[in-house]
Amino acid sequence: MAKPTSFLDTARRVIRTEAAALGTLANAMDDGFTKAVDLILAAQGRVIVSGMGKSGHIARKIAATLASTGTPAHFVHPAEASHGDLGMMTKGDVALVLSNSGETPELADLVAHTRRFNIPLIGVASRADSSLIRQSDVALMLPKVEEACGTGVVPTTSTTMTLALGDALAVSLMEYRDFTATQFRDFHPGGKLGARLTKVVDLMHSGAALPLAKLGSPMSDVLLSISQKGFGVTGIVDDDTRLVGIVTDGDLRRNMDGLLSKTAAEVMTPNPLSVAEHALGERALGLMNEKKVTCLFVTDQDRKVLGLIHIHDCLRAGLG
Repeated sequence: MAKPTSFLDTARRVIRTEAAALGTLANAMDDGFTKAVDLILAAQGRVIVSGMGKSGHIARKIAATLASTGTPAHFVHPAEASHGDLGMMTKGDVALVLSNSGETPELADLVAHTRRFNIPLIGVASRADSSLIRQSDVALMLPKVEEACGTGVVPTTSTTMTLALGDALAVSLMEYRDFTATQFRDFHPGGKLGARLTKVVDLMHSGAALPLAKLGSPMSDVLLSISQKGFGVTGIVDDDTRLVGIVTDGDLRRNMDGLLSKTAAEVMTPNPLSVAEHALGERALGLMNEKKVTCLFVTDQDRKVLGLIHIHDCLRAGLG
């Protein structure tokens, strides 16, 4: 068995080879890239991404990235396309077809379909004289570089360049469209990404669920609110529902002597911390952890109470 250091040498060689290839790709970018972006922006339908073998795996990822960043797209398997899936591609779509050699036979029917029905074709390949490039409306050329495998036969560097080219297309399109983090979350409601982009307004309790009392409320009413609402706190508001204080378990313990003879204003902690409704849930969780509290009231710019977010709401959403 080879020594571990030789494995590290191989890993470093592969990564450096692919990194150098990406630099070469960046320098090779020309007006064809701009034309490809313009063609996608002008499309009335979707981007149909296709490729065979390793290029097919890259094509699936590119389609997923485009779709999740505001450019409707889906992957069509070229072999399945010849058996009915060509119907997934219609006028108004634009095709993005990947083939390092540009001569993948399984792509022939799909390419012919784009020519027959005047569907714009963006070809990605490394040979300018290949069938794919010659039939494409826009050609995106991969520069000639060595594969990182050392034998020149395993798609490594070429697939890395193709993947990066797809990311470049997706990011160019999303920047042109001013695609926002909020829109990104709409396409990623599940998983860690969705959780990280969840806003306070999506998690907070509001309306009748809120534990609130007026400044002059007797503490008997405050205690009832704490007990009924189940958050362990009550927010104290003025006549305009602006948050001016909060009564917590700690405030109750500090005021046990003659508690029921006091008003909310006498027991509350004034000017409590709050959070804006459009803040990220992660921001609210960070504040709660920093201040060692279990909930925050949600207020607008005038400190009017809009809701309440509890640490358990953040944890249920996958934060933390």
